[in-house]
This record gives sequence, C-alpha cells and structure tokens, in this order.
Amino acid sequence: MVNSYTNAPKKEREARKSQTKIEVKEIRLRPKTNEHHRGFKTRDARRWLQDGMKVRVTVRFRGREITYPELALEDLKEIAQELADVSTVEQMPSLEGKTMTMVLAPVKGGKKKAVESGEKSNQRRITSAIFKPGVLFESKNLV
Repeated sequence: MVNSYTNAPKKEREARKSQTKIEVKEIRLRPKTNEHHRGFKTRDARRWLQDGMKVRVTVRFRGREITYPELALEDLKEIAQELADVSTVEQMPSLEGKTMTMVLAPVKGGKKKAVESGEKSNQRRITSAIFKPGVLFESKNLV
C-alpha cells in the first residue's frame, strides 16, 4: 500500500509527458471582409492545421449586420471548402449572440510537406504547358 502511494506522482508525471496539448488558434472576420483579406487568414489557418492545431473561425457582427447571418454562413462554408484537404469541420457554424463560430480540426494522417511540394511542381508543369509561347494547349502534361 505504501509503495503504490510513493509511485503515484511519478506515474502522473510520465502520463503528462506523453500527453499532447492541442492548441486552438482563432481567425476573426467580419461579414464585410473581402476575399483578398480572407485569403491571408485562410493561408494562416492552413499552416496551423498542417502543424496539428485546431482553428476557430469567428465572424463578428456589428450593428445591422446581424440581420444577414446567411452572409457569414456562406463565408464560413467557403473557408471550410478551401481548407477541406487539410481539415474537417469539428463544430458546424453556430450563432451565439453577435458572433458566429466554426471549429476546424486537422485531418488525421494529413498530407506531408513532401507531397505538397510534389503537387506544386505538378501545378507548375500544368501552367507551363498551358502558357508556352506559340503553343495554345498541350494536353500530354496535364494530370
């Protein structure tokens, strides 16, 4: 009985070492946020999701903007679609007071950076095939 009491703090310490704490990052938007600025935010969210963090997307309404929650819902759905390859929707968009929130979680076994670099080179090959001077369209390089 005494022996198990003295080993308890050590077991708790080892259990805490093996735990991974998932950080939740947040993106804040407004219904009037344009596509260009939303692109910056989604790029940051993509990086965080690839690092294994969760992302909370918040749309804050001010004044009469609350009368059009469908605009914010549309924005959140577009963000979820843009990040669908690296995330899943953990919490669907919900309206709480003057804010609409959605939580995205990283995909288990998501794409690695080496795979992404392969996709980028593939994309370069496609664009170079399409925009070659003197060649209208070259289909053999398309994937």
